[in-house]
Amino acid sequence: MAVKIRLRRMGAKKAPFYRVVVADSRYPRDGRFIEEIGSYNPLLDPPEIKIDEEKAQQWLSNGAQPTDTVKDLFKKSGIIK
Repeated sequence: MAVKIRLRRMGAKKAPFYRVVVADSRYPRDGRFIEEIGSYNPLLDPPEIKIDEEKAQQWLSNGAQPTDTVKDLFKKSGIIK
């Protein structure tokens, strides 16, 4: 089972809000997930990033692969150097 840390789109049309989730890579983008570890709101100025650092580190140490966008969010949050 390939586990990914990725964004799940929420919110209304033209007003996106994302949740950072851990999911099996075979599941659809907005479908089933294993655990929610944070949120990301790009519409605010500056964009709001809330991520549970402990859970993120735990999933990364267990082998979960973040997507490119989530990797950038982790770098901005200071989770990944």
